Formats: sequence, structure tokens, C-alpha cells
Amino acid sequence: MELFKGLVLGQYVPVDSAVHRLDPRTKILAALGLLGVIFAIRGFAGLAVLTAVLAAATLVARIRPGYVVRGVRPLLWLLVFAFALQVFFGEEGGHPLARWGPLVVTRENLSQAAFYGWRLLLLVFSTTLMTLTTSPVEFTDGLERLLRPFQRVGVPAHDLAMMMTIALRFIPTLLEEAEKIMKAQMARGAEFARGSLPRRARALLPLLVPLFVSAFRRADALAVAMEARCYRGGEHRTRMRELRLRPRDYTALFLVAAAAALALVSPAVWRGR
Repeated sequence: MELFKGLVLGQYVPVDSAVHRLDPRTKILAALGLLGVIFAIRGFAGLAVLTAVLAAATLVARIRPGYVVRGVRPLLWLLVFAFALQVFFGEEGGHPLARWGPLVVTRENLSQAAFYGWRLLLLVFSTTLMTLTTSPVEFTDGLERLLRPFQRVGVPAHDLAMMMTIALRFIPTLLEEAEKIMKAQMARGAEFARGSLPRRARALLPLLVPLFVSAFRRADALAVAMEARCYRGGEHRTRMRELRLRPRDYTALFLVAAAAALALVSPAVWRGR
């Protein structure tokens, strides 16, 4: 019962590609920009444009599309739940397509459910692509450089960047630990895949205590290791490779901005036809 095997968020794939060689600040800004555009889009045409852009970026990054698609698999239950909630309990009125007792499926709710589900997939896709092509060290350095102007008002840029990096790297580690705990309890007779939904939810409760204990133990071990190496945050910290924006970074940002503009205006162009 490997529930979390397909989750790739927080993992890094070391490949020599044009996307991997980009400055981490470029990839962070591009991901943030795409996230904002995804929330701003109001039509299927814009989502189709962004899907094509992310698919092209995946091919340029030399990452197998199936690897990214497997990362969405653990979220399918959330997508199905959100889709059903929007279909059956969306806005009232519209053109009915089917009816099961008090539940009515309308064309408008079905369209909205597909739109929101597609949008959620793109949110996961864009953030996953950034983590797959950016190492933890690069992500920390890039985020720290982006937050450096806020140090003038007392924002600890390096500490915030390190916290976010550790949180991302702990996601696959904690999920792997949860998988081991589930298998150990299944060997003792616990059942997680049978019974009604409330019963399955109650069966997951015994996972919380050992999972929290394991998380605190790993966090304590990480803190001791950082102290043993005389870690002092951003104070007098040197880097093996200084970040410097190159022409390829400006080109990538221009392409992302152009794709974002096309995604935003495409619904209006489509309606005009």
C-alpha cells in the first residue's frame, strides 16, 4: 500500500538542461508569476496556453512527462472530491443535464468543476517543475537574494529561505516515514483500505503520534548536525558559485511574460471569434 510513492514535490532531479542552468531567481520569479496568472485566468483558452508552456518547459528540462504526471496521482482524491463538490453543490440554476434525487448536474457547474480542477493541476504542475529543476542549495541562495532588500526593515532573509528549503525537503521524508509506519501497523493487523470513509479516517489517527515523534526527532538531529558544523546562518557566509543573471535568464523571463500575457488575453480573443 504505497500511497505516497508517486509524490515528487520537494524532490530534485539532477539533469544537465537549459532549465536547470537558469539562475534560481529566474525560476522562482517565473513560478510566482505563473501562479498569479493561473489565479487570474477566467477561461479554458488561457489554461490551455499555460499547459502548453509548462509541457514545453518540461521537455526542455529533459524530465520525463510521466514522472511529473505521477506526482499528481496522490492528489487525485482531492481533485475528485473538489470536482464532485462543485458539480453537485455549485450555483443553482442553469441547464440541467442529469438528476439523481435532490442532486442536479448542470452544464454550468460541470464546466466550472472542470475549470477549477484544471487550474489546481496547473498549480501543482508549476511548483513541482520548479523543485525538480532547482537544487535545495540553489533555491536557498536564490530566495535569499530575492529577499535581501527586505533586510533593511528587519526581515531575516537567509533564515526564511532556509526554513522554506528545509520544509520542502522534509515533505518526501515525512511521507516516506508515514509509509513505513503504515506498513508496520498493517503487519500488526491494522486495516487502512477497507470499510467506510469515516472508518478509514479513524484508522489513520494512530499514525499521527508516531509521525509527529519522528518529525521532531529528525528536526532535532538536523539542528544538532547544523550546530556541530558551526552553522551561523547568513552571517559571513560564502558561496561556491555567486549568482549572476545572464542573457538566457532575461530571455526566459521575457518568454514567461509573453506566455502569461497570451494566456490572459486568449479568452477575450476566443470570445471575439
